[in-house]
Amino acid sequence: MWTPNFLGYHLSESHPLDPIRLDLTMRLASGLGVLEGIEVLAPEPAPDSEIERIHEPSYLTAVKSAPEDPFAAGHGLGTADNPIFFGMHESSALVCGGSLLAARQIAEGTVDRAVNIAGGLHHAMAGAASGFCVYNDCAVAISWLLDNGFDRIAYVDVDVHHGDGVQAAFADDPRVLTISVHQHPMTLWPGTGWPGEVGSGDAAGTSVNLALPPGTRDGSWLRAFKAVVPSLLDAFRPQLLVTQCGVDTHHEDPLAELSLSVDGHRAIYRELRELAEQTAGGKWLAFGGGGYSLFRVVPRSWTHLIATVLNRDVEPERPIPADWIAHTTRLTKAPVPTEMGEGAPLDHLPWRTGEDRVDIAVRDTRRAVFPLHGLDPDDPRD
Repeated sequence: MWTPNFLGYHLSESHPLDPIRLDLTMRLASGLGVLEGIEVLAPEPAPDSEIERIHEPSYLTAVKSAPEDPFAAGHGLGTADNPIFFGMHESSALVCGGSLLAARQIAEGTVDRAVNIAGGLHHAMAGAASGFCVYNDCAVAISWLLDNGFDRIAYVDVDVHHGDGVQAAFADDPRVLTISVHQHPMTLWPGTGWPGEVGSGDAAGTSVNLALPPGTRDGSWLRAFKAVVPSLLDAFRPQLLVTQCGVDTHHEDPLAELSLSVDGHRAIYRELRELAEQTAGGKWLAFGGGGYSLFRVVPRSWTHLIATVLNRDVEPERPIPADWIAHTTRLTKAPVPTEMGEGAPLDHLPWRTGEDRVDIAVRDTRRAVFPLHGLDPDDPRD
């Protein structure tokens, strides 16, 4: 899903969520030939009726009126994280429209996989903006899918921040399994996403939180992911895998403290693709998300995401096109990358109960939710 109008989601000139990252990603994907022959669909803004699947009507009214009357806005609007900007409702509705259009392509059987890198605004709550997110396109798309042929959906969030808005939307809905792999809430906003947050009522066990310590590198991240996510997806057997693929887990990201590489991101997307094939009939709906190293990280990582969704994998050693380098050099004083990877080591051993901080994080999550799915939390084979 792509339209240059996605660039209108521009919170302010100094805001870290700069839409230049989307433009540079699409330029890089095009320059590498990843999009050659691929149908790129331009969405329309989502109507109010679809956004109201998740958001309160009074909140939509506030979003629409805020640019004209900012002092009356409330609802989390007008903060440093979520400043008010002209066209706020229209640009936010367009992001939702992109995610809905992607969902519709899968539901109608046109494709098995679709990607909207402008989506992934996973923090927005029913009645409030939060964490750079005005409308929660992820939750809106999942809600629509539940009314259009799907009754078991797994949502996996690999952003550095907890996927709190999506978890909140479906915490009591047993049809949706939400899994968030994020930096530990004791060390990072929004301070939620503890292993003990498992969902409520009939949905107990369908909220899963794997909270990793600051400094976690690629190998440890992948070890933790493999120790939790595949077993739960296999037990849940979703009809569709929805993923939020924020890249603020990178070691250069200015807003967080995990230590992944572009190579690690590429490996994560390949894991997600394999899990979609193994557990969800090959159906995979992928969104973007966070990522604030605008020039060196996001374009490479999300080009790898697009390529992985399309089965057009780009090797890490692949040179970056000279015209992309020339264009980007004019936009930043930072050194511009010249290859699609970083040469980072990805080696890791399978998880075993241990005493390092990542092993403890895995243990805590497994013990909180595995028994609710009939799995043994202390048996590495589960």
